[in-house]
Amino acid sequence: MTDKYDSFSKIAEDEWAWRREELPDGSLDEPLEPRLPDVGPERQEYRAVRWREVDDQLEKIDRTRLTPEQADDLDVYRFQIKTLIGRQAYRMFERPANADSAFWMDLTSQSRRRLGSADDARTYIDWLRQVPGYVDQNIENMRAGVKRGFAPAQISMIGREATIRSVAEARPEDVSFVQPFGTLPESLAGREQLITAGLEVITSDVLPAFRKLLDFFTREYFPGLPVDIAAIAGPGGEEFYAYQLHEYATTELTARQIYEIGLEQVASLRAEMAEVAASVGFADANAMLAFMRTDPKFYATTTTELLRFAAWQAKKFDAVAHHYFGRLPRMRFGIEEPPPDLAPFYTFGRGGPHRYILNTYNLAARPLYSIPALTLHEAAPGHAFQIPFALEQTQHPEFRQKVYISAYGEGWGLYSERLGVEMGMYETPFEVMGMLSYQMWRAVRLVVDPGMHALGWSRERAQDYLRDNTAISDHEIVTEVDRYIAWPGQATAYYLGMLKITEARRRSEQSLGADFDVRNFHDQILSLGSVPLPVIDHAIDRFIARGGSSPFTDPETR
Repeated sequence: MTDKYDSFSKIAEDEWAWRREELPDGSLDEPLEPRLPDVGPERQEYRAVRWREVDDQLEKIDRTRLTPEQADDLDVYRFQIKTLIGRQAYRMFERPANADSAFWMDLTSQSRRRLGSADDARTYIDWLRQVPGYVDQNIENMRAGVKRGFAPAQISMIGREATIRSVAEARPEDVSFVQPFGTLPESLAGREQLITAGLEVITSDVLPAFRKLLDFFTREYFPGLPVDIAAIAGPGGEEFYAYQLHEYATTELTARQIYEIGLEQVASLRAEMAEVAASVGFADANAMLAFMRTDPKFYATTTTELLRFAAWQAKKFDAVAHHYFGRLPRMRFGIEEPPPDLAPFYTFGRGGPHRYILNTYNLAARPLYSIPALTLHEAAPGHAFQIPFALEQTQHPEFRQKVYISAYGEGWGLYSERLGVEMGMYETPFEVMGMLSYQMWRAVRLVVDPGMHALGWSRERAQDYLRDNTAISDHEIVTEVDRYIAWPGQATAYYLGMLKITEARRRSEQSLGADFDVRNFHDQILSLGSVPLPVIDHAIDRFIARGGSSPFTDPETR
């Protein structure tokens, strides 16, 4: 077994090191690379060839001769390689922007980077010099994509040029790329010269690149975007959408099967919501949702009020965390707001290492009753908890610590919302209804995503379906549906992932009986890193076989 695993490890280690070199992380938690990747067509084909060669090598590994834990490594790694091959085959690099994110937003995200030394500043300046070439390559890729009809639907991209305009039309000293220089220590020798050098590069290189991008987006790209919203209407058709479902939901389920699961889950949640509505005297769930949407008491009147309420929810979790988790990640998080140019199109919240981003734009669309569930999903024990937890699992190869798989990560976030009931996080029936509405929000995605992309639904029908079944605001309904249109398949990951984790817990409880400890179960799930859903089944089989003990009592059992 060791020889076979050593052979696999060598393949994976070599490719992972090469992948990190080819595609620098860009994460604010990693040192900044002084370069941006080559995203031109020739280099993209080179990567495709390399990943196909790796897959051929993996084909020769006899999985049955590996230990169960080693087989999990192989399954996780091969899923990543298959996904990368698929992205190249469908030329996803020709679609580097959607309603939710874009390559230029990845660039501007570096404005939050902190510079602690002169070397940091020089590296950042070198990185800024790479921006024009990187923008040019992406423009050419987008031009090729839109020429063959492979681009997000036009309706979903209305107004998205604002995030380019905020840089292109800013004064050099006001542009976001200047901000990291302000973090340089005041006592640093040569600080002013470094800031001046950085400002010169921003003026001579970065701003012209963004002006060129803005001109391309408004004059050529946006007018050429496809009108049809369905993924199956574009290149690759049904096969492309099936690939997207597999990447994000790690499933072999068809669009129709996911749609049917969605209808079942929506019906189940409607019944739960009706019970809550009846408990507080409403005729039905719709009457309660209408009241919650319109009564002013459910809405903050100031940004500070909203932020404070979210911070309170996070601290409420801290008070009970030790009852539900044996291990806690060491990394802490803060609460931030999205950039003003992005906020009108941004989701209510998003979480990750170090940060819980809470959108305070349009307070009338940000109900307080949604904050407990949102905080559990995006902050702790959701994304700002799970992702750092994965990074600390050093018994796993780096490709299991640092690659995010949507079905697992988003499934865990949604499971965390439900866990809030057990943890006592919801103090009123309206907060419970807010949680159920959020659950419903993800369940309806199983209906509207395949509905729009494979089954002929219109944008308006999808909006109406959300409006009829959730308590989220009209503003969010519009931005969310446009996100699903522009990002096929991703929306299905959440509920399918939660169903898998919920099923794993139910199976563990039934098999272990009195020996079941929820802290050990959560530690087991979180200790996996980010994995395709079938790997959860394998891990839970072992968890049950060893009597439900914590994976941290024996690192080999993780």
